[in-house]
Amino acid sequence: MEITLVPLLLPEIQRQFDLSVGNLAWVFNAYGLAVAVGVLLGGLCGDLFNTRKIFGYGVVFFAAGSLVVAAAESFEVLIIGRALQGFGGGIFSPLVPLLLTRASPEKPGRMLIVWGSIAGYVAAFAPLFYGGFLGEHGWNLAFVLTAIIAFFAFVILNRTQTADELAPDSNRKANYLTLFQARDLWVTFVYVFCTYGSITYYLFRLPVWLSSNEVTAASVGLVLSIVWLTFSGFSTLLRNMVDKPHVRMIMLAAPFLIAAGFPLSYFNENLFLLVLSSFLVGSGLACSNAPSTQLILRFAPKGMSAISTSLDITFARLGGIATVAILAETEFAYATPAIFLACMIAACCALVACRGLANGP
Repeated sequence: MEITLVPLLLPEIQRQFDLSVGNLAWVFNAYGLAVAVGVLLGGLCGDLFNTRKIFGYGVVFFAAGSLVVAAAESFEVLIIGRALQGFGGGIFSPLVPLLLTRASPEKPGRMLIVWGSIAGYVAAFAPLFYGGFLGEHGWNLAFVLTAIIAFFAFVILNRTQTADELAPDSNRKANYLTLFQARDLWVTFVYVFCTYGSITYYLFRLPVWLSSNEVTAASVGLVLSIVWLTFSGFSTLLRNMVDKPHVRMIMLAAPFLIAAGFPLSYFNENLFLLVLSSFLVGSGLACSNAPSTQLILRFAPKGMSAISTSLDITFARLGGIATVAILAETEFAYATPAIFLACMIAACCALVACRGLANGP
């Protein structure tokens, strides 16, 4: 919901606080910056302490930040709330794939992609729900709803008990040195940086472009929903392929799909091309999401799974932050070749990382 609702709300937030596009980018990026910090803490603590408790702390920060954003009456308070949200989301985010793959060690890729599919369907219908039912009540209500859902997540968390206490690793220093020496792992991080940077910029800029052409919030929500419905649909189709050699082809397809879909968003008055653009970008997201996480868990040194998934999210967020910050006020004619270059770098990284997978044990 965070990923899909906030881009939909940006034009309304911009009007209420009278923000420039540059300031609006900080509303978007404050969350990502805080996530980049929180995931490192969450990953480190997830390897050292009780995973469930650390997850719960993250949910509490996220809910508190959502309420601060909902009550914000100034740009500064809005940024503080977004940072609290991001810090909490950063703490619990890296622990989700770790817990899921522990639950299904024989088919980790399938489990990750099923999780991604479910999350994608929620992400797809959230803006439709807001645009159709809540849009008339103001953007603040969306953050209140997010806080309520986080509260229920916390209740569910505390009603389900599992033995997931992890013992400290006596070879922690050696493991960290091994982490920095894992070449294929860092190549995959660069892949994540480039693909997620391109997708994040698309999700940030498209609603602003559409609203400038007086497109309604409900219509913008529909376009964003197509991205996530496509992501979920493709993820469902790929669920039986990600644990097989097809992962190389899937990862390589992602940057080409994104590069093909981004230029079509320029023709935002043509409904067919706009839908096709959303379809291609959503497909690219599906092809990059679970496979890259699967490779990162595969390349992670022993005992370093949580910190590796933390770095995965950090690179994804930093990619989005850097791309949005650099291209926020850039004309479309200059943004397009920049996105194309990022996608080509990602394609090269996919080839190198998958070669490392083929040469692995």
